[in-house]
Amino acid sequence: MTARPLRAAVAFTVALVALSGLAYLLQQTLYSRPATMDLTPAAAGQPGQPPSAVPAAPAVQSEPEAASGGDAATGVPVIDETWLEQTSTASGVPVTALRAYARAELMAPRGCGLGWTTLAGIGWVESQHGLLGGRVLLLDGRSSEPILGPALNGVGNVMAIPATRESRRWHGDKVWDHAFGPMQFISSTWVTWQSDGDGDGLSDPNDLDDAAYAAARYLCAGERDLTTPAGWTAGILSYNNARSYLDAVHVAATAYADRTR
Repeated sequence: MTARPLRAAVAFTVALVALSGLAYLLQQTLYSRPATMDLTPAAAGQPGQPPSAVPAAPAVQSEPEAASGGDAATGVPVIDETWLEQTSTASGVPVTALRAYARAELMAPRGCGLGWTTLAGIGWVESQHGLLGGRVLLLDGRSSEPILGPALNGVGNVMAIPATRESRRWHGDKVWDHAFGPMQFISSTWVTWQSDGDGDGLSDPNDLDDAAYAAARYLCAGERDLTTPAGWTAGILSYNNARSYLDAVHVAATAYADRTR
């Protein structure tokens, strides 16, 4: 490795380590009470700009997958392994997580313009791609230990969301709801957007494959165009209505785009 790429790699690593600290702080304020925000591009400022475009994740185009663009049995895109290895090395996103984001990009509603880098930015801020707290991301897309956000009990700047019978199955709290899984859904949102991102017949928010696809559908809701500043900003703020969250996702997503274009 030459000096210039080495310096770039070191700078990239330092930036993500710094962002890791911000991600931890954001974890303590997820689902804060929403503030009134102007979602116009001018009000959002530069962080509202979509990350620079990178080539779409390539699906394998070979028989029998070619007819459907993916696995013939499930319809799930089969991502090129060489692209995964090279892009994972360049970006620092684990291969298992990258595969989940790439699949979700290819399965997202047409015309949305969602890129895997945006999903990776959210995945980093929410759970460091399922690695938060020293966890290991297993090959099936699940973390070695479940990921739970703090109790949504109304204390401080956090919304009060009572637990339901449906939500208890994911977090075990009989009183208060929690966000759960690597993409940090709450039960009411997961019920609406639950998805099967890997074709195993299950919709599990603790499986990054499923959670990433659900996040893609959620971000693209209402025929939102994520290639525009207003659309991208609105999509991210719909996920968490905090300017600090928008900024953190933008920094991470842009870093991944810059490293892999």
